Amino acid sequence: MSSRCDIYIIGAQSTGKTTLVTALATYFEQHPADTANTLVRPKVITEVARGVLQRHNFTADDIVSSKTRALELQRLILGAQCEAERAACNEWYISDRSGLDPLVYARQYVGINEASTLMREDTWQYLERKMRTGLVIVCEAGGEWLIDDGVRLMPQDRKNWLEMHTTFCEMLDELHIDFHVLPVSFRDLSSRVEFVVEEWKRRPWVTK
Repeated sequence: MSSRCDIYIIGAQSTGKTTLVTALATYFEQHPADTANTLVRPKVITEVARGVLQRHNFTADDIVSSKTRALELQRLILGAQCEAERAACNEWYISDRSGLDPLVYARQYVGINEASTLMREDTWQYLERKMRTGLVIVCEAGGEWLIDDGVRLMPQDRKNWLEMHTTFCEMLDELHIDFHVLPVSFRDLSSRVEFVVEEWKRRPWVTK
């Protein structure tokens, strides 16, 4: 079955990802996609990390205080993302984060070798294939969205925040996964939605 490509909204902490996903869902409610001559609205895969933190009694501090706990957390998040995408495999969807996110965090806070072990797991192999056929949007860090919600790990400072964005882009380049950076200069939400939609319209259809 042919379908429009999935959309992944990813990037460093507090770059407006969830706000953008919500706005995109609203846009497609009003402008459903023509998929095989049927108007279809996307499924939204919400951020899985928060649920993992709560279910398994992790805190954001675990990422920086224990490399063992940090790696286990990222493995659980990777598995939860894979489960969510498998559940939506027959639909087209917008995903708030991706399988790459836990790999980036593992590399940043645990180590390159440990991140490489996650990349050899079947969960990542599946998610990587999905990302290659999707539209990957990396929200650039450096804007005015850096807000501590008491749940997610916050960057130590602006330099650390920008380094996280760089790591996302570097890993995508290493994996040869096509992506587009949503510039921080796009501050108006409508312009951010338009940026994603225009890139999405250019993407080829995929087989589900």
